[in-house]
Amino acid sequence: MKIKQIETITVGAGWKNWLFVRVHTDDGLYGLGEGTLNGFIKTTEAAIQELAHLAVGQDPREVRRVAQRLMDSVSLDGGHIHRTAIAAIEVACWDILGKSLGVPIWQLLGGRVRDSVLGYANGWYRTERTPEHFIRAAEAVIQKGFHALKVDPFGTAQGFMEDADLQIACDIIGALRDRFPTLKILIDVHARFTEAEALRVARKMAHFDLYWWEEPTTREREEPSNAVARQCPIRVATGEMYDTIGQFYALAAGGGVNIFQPEPMSLGGIGPTLAVANLALAHGSWIAPHQSGGPVATAVCLQLAACVPNFLIQEHFDPFNEPWTRQLVTWAPSLDPATGHLSLPTSPGLGLDLDIDVAREHPYDPNAYLNVSKEGWEKRLGQRAGN
Repeated sequence: MKIKQIETITVGAGWKNWLFVRVHTDDGLYGLGEGTLNGFIKTTEAAIQELAHLAVGQDPREVRRVAQRLMDSVSLDGGHIHRTAIAAIEVACWDILGKSLGVPIWQLLGGRVRDSVLGYANGWYRTERTPEHFIRAAEAVIQKGFHALKVDPFGTAQGFMEDADLQIACDIIGALRDRFPTLKILIDVHARFTEAEALRVARKMAHFDLYWWEEPTTREREEPSNAVARQCPIRVATGEMYDTIGQFYALAAGGGVNIFQPEPMSLGGIGPTLAVANLALAHGSWIAPHQSGGPVATAVCLQLAACVPNFLIQEHFDPFNEPWTRQLVTWAPSLDPATGHLSLPTSPGLGLDLDIDVAREHPYDPNAYLNVSKEGWEKRLGQRAGN
């Protein structure tokens, strides 16, 4: 079996675009992958096509060999874009391997250690930045069966927060806690604060019994997150923007952070994410993969959730995307309202397929991307006219 062609499919999904890949083989089998990177869809698509010649003619079942060839054959490291392009192809190769053997990817990786995984909602608060609006939006989250949700209540603050603006954020979180006493509330800081401010704000919010404090400070280095974590009254999670395993090694070596957030697309796919999971295991830490892409990337994370022992919780945007996106793929996880757990894929390979007709009905939108520095970004309207 040899790779014959790599096909890219871009989809405009409302507030952002998604990038999917189909790796076709000479015997008619194909694999599905995703290479979504907010704001860089066309760039990543071009990178995939530039790298395609290195994969064509290779056996897709030799997944690690193909991925290594895509990485090492380019003498200069192309960073985040490079690894996202590799991830799309690597995942599609895993999909082919699983399909060729008639088993899910998690079976190839040693089998399941769990039958479901706790999920947390994100992308749910497309509303005004007030306690009343956030409570109303959260009601719908709870009705869907979620027991955990993530929120960034900080508006467009950068570096330091004015006290009045901080009070709004505290009012939002306080209202959520009062209304939902047992709800797991995760805070995403989006790397917006200095170390000192991340600690000041965390200490002001700690009494709300928060599940974690995500990306509290700069992404430039790993040490600032550890510096915050060592003093923070809330457990710290970080790592979604890292594109190398070595960055997680530096995070682990620094101590303080015990929740690693690898993004499989940013790291180069399933293989590197497993490496991070094993590194975290040796460190005594857990992983909670970042996932703000499309439904194919969701399936990737759930394959990992099935077989990674130290897998904590999974981010889940899908129920809050545009309604038509439910028709884009042939499988989506169900949510158990009794436990807040997501089901895991069971079909061969990745466990789902892409409906090309639905994808073509929603073409790439150059104005669709998330910008958390723009007033009103919480509404997740992309950058459409009038917003």
